[in-house]
Amino acid sequence: MVESTQHKLDRIRPPRVQITYDVEVGNAIQKKELPFVAGILADLSGKPEEPLPRLRERKFVEIDRDNFNDVLSSIEPRLALRVKNRLSQEGGQINLALKFKHMDDFSPVNVLSQVEPLRKLYEARQRLSDLVTKLDGNDNLDQKLQEVMGDQARLKELKDIVAQASLGGDTESGGSSDKEAEGSK
Repeated sequence: MVESTQHKLDRIRPPRVQITYDVEVGNAIQKKELPFVAGILADLSGKPEEPLPRLRERKFVEIDRDNFNDVLSSIEPRLALRVKNRLSQEGGQINLALKFKHMDDFSPVNVLSQVEPLRKLYEARQRLSDLVTKLDGNDNLDQKLQEVMGDQARLKELKDIVAQASLGGDTESGGSSDKEAEGSK
């Protein structure tokens, strides 16, 4: 006799909720199991970029732990809101649009990577953390960094180089390499 898919699933991954009732068949009592099915009607897309189809055109979607991320990416939940700008002294408000396609997108690092000012601050923090790691036990690098921090002229020159690089300027053909060549003579 061919075993049903439901019985295979019961062996592989038994359900968490099992509802049974007693049925009297003749003089014997048998336990019958009722399937546990929950249907949920909810708008889980937040503020979608494209309008959702009408309710009567939508179909039920079966969700379990194996296909959760696929269903999440097909729903395309989106959160659009305005929040106070606490990152700059000007204040004002920032428009945010957060999109979630995977369960990992709800982690704090992935959320802040979708907010441009927060992403830049986090990247700067990561670079500083990398620098601290490189400085640990590297006395030569520590000494050079102390020299640069003590020399205001070199510090200003480095700030200019970094500013040019962040603006997309060409630092290799600019004056910085000429200044470095002159300084090494």
